[in-house]
Amino acid sequence: MHKLFLIAAVVLTGMSILVACKHEIPQQNIPDPPPGSNLVCFESEILPIFQTNCAKSGCHDAASANEGYVFDSYSNIIRRGIDPGDANRSEVYEVLFERGDDRMPQPPNPPLTDEQKALIGRWINEGAQNTTNCGTNCDSTQYLYSANVRTILNSYCVGCHGSVNPEAGIDLTAYNSVRNVALNGRLMGAITHAPGYQPMPRNANKLSDCQITQIRKWIESGAPNN
Repeated sequence: MHKLFLIAAVVLTGMSILVACKHEIPQQNIPDPPPGSNLVCFESEILPIFQTNCAKSGCHDAASANEGYVFDSYSNIIRRGIDPGDANRSEVYEVLFERGDDRMPQPPNPPLTDEQKALIGRWINEGAQNTTNCGTNCDSTQYLYSANVRTILNSYCVGCHGSVNPEAGIDLTAYNSVRNVALNGRLMGAITHAPGYQPMPRNANKLSDCQITQIRKWIESGAPNN
């Protein structure tokens, strides 16, 4: 009988360890913002990430609302899973670091970039505020592919045009593919909402004039991989 109790205790202990470890995400070290920097702007920096990567059909748009989450507006995003002031206690933030099918955005969708994760973490730590009509650091004189164009595409486009089953067959994670749609006019046609083109980004506001100018200048310079 004593041996049976020992076996049962070992089994239960092992099961509890497995259950505890299955969803245990290491605490993420979110860098402090540079001195004098502004609060993260929800409207222009956070909302587009959720709208293009999460608020999609079959996932977390209003019609699908998987597991009760809808990520199409400020009020819906903070409704659950976010603990203002503490990103590491916020489920919406933790699942960005999960693996396999527990990771969000869920495979085969591409994961968020490290920069996007850090930005969301910083926004939550700052109180998950509904900051709108806030200034941005956009500078229309800067239009490098790596520092400017790539950042815009990651925030507004890659959620739909990722490397696995991209919408319309357009993969905007690879430079050569981006260059092709840039030089054939499809990229500018979509982001300027020109007649005959599907307005992009879908599910989000039109890019700012500054962002459109950055992309236009990059294309006019030959769309280099700089």
